[in-house]
Amino acid sequence: MSETAEQHAEVGGQPPAKPPASGTGNVLRRAGAVFIRQREATILVVTVALLIYFSLASSTFLTAGNISNLLSGYAAPIIIIAIGEVLLLICGEIDLSVGFVLTFSPFLMHYLIDYYSVPVIPAILLCLLFGVIVGWVNGFLTVTVGLPSFITTLGTGFILYGLVLTTSNAYPANIPTKAASYAKIFGTQSGFGQWSPIIWGVVLVIIFHVVLTRTRYGLHTIATGGNLLGAREAGINVARVKYTAFMVTGFMGALAGLQTAFYDNTIDPSAGQYTPMFFAVTAAVIGGTAMLGGTGTIIGAFLGAIVLATLQDGLSILGISANPLDIIFGAAIIIAMIANVRLARLRAAGRD
Repeated sequence: MSETAEQHAEVGGQPPAKPPASGTGNVLRRAGAVFIRQREATILVVTVALLIYFSLASSTFLTAGNISNLLSGYAAPIIIIAIGEVLLLICGEIDLSVGFVLTFSPFLMHYLIDYYSVPVIPAILLCLLFGVIVGWVNGFLTVTVGLPSFITTLGTGFILYGLVLTTSNAYPANIPTKAASYAKIFGTQSGFGQWSPIIWGVVLVIIFHVVLTRTRYGLHTIATGGNLLGAREAGINVARVKYTAFMVTGFMGALAGLQTAFYDNTIDPSAGQYTPMFFAVTAAVIGGTAMLGGTGTIIGAFLGAIVLATLQDGLSILGISANPLDIIFGAAIIIAMIANVRLARLRAAGRD
């Protein structure tokens, strides 16, 4: 009998138990398992990698001025609009008009204050209310009338842009003089105001992350997108859920429009349009929100917006042409979706 066999025989014919793994190894494996299960894991890794790359590639990337431009100039409008788009995408809907709400809302503020002598605060509140009304109209045409949200919001977007071009003669306007003192609240390119847009964005992300993950409305939103018929049979008012998502998105578009105008110190008819909407949807998708509904994450959309803003800002600093930027965004969407599908399978395997 060999020495190994003799040792096994001495303990009742059973091989000796494997020595327990080290405490550090167990902790790292468990941490890795927890991390891989998070829907935001992929986009977080990409975000950190991009920030490290551009900080090493350019000495100006991590300066205070550039960071504020990245977060407030590039990321904040995408973050704010993406919050609403996440809610809609989870419901199985989309809003193509929100970028035109962004375009029109500062013009509405300009008309109310300069032409109709409306005080600044009521004028701003009316602009935000205007975004909510546009969202309600989109909800009515989609949920009550039964039009596809793609067609509904495409039509309202064109109407809004036509109103902007008709009323402004396609010329930019100045920020109303009476409203200049409120610029720091919404955003400026210097002083404390340079951080205002991203502060708004972070606060709204926290609020709606809690709403989506810790409230009945969030549960109903996910149920509506995951199984519409089942949600109805469970007594969920799916029409109210979708109406609310449309109105939140309209509000976010109006807020982002005011921020953009104050931050750029001009009201520009070429601002907004489809670009911020597509960026917001891209941020939501690469952040882990499913286009077909039923699942989504506000934190993931926030990180997705940071990725898109980092690419815009970083490539600009490096002097790379903006022409191939859409190629990069398209590739980012495809790669992120592949990674999200693979991670979803890994999470399912881990649960099994």
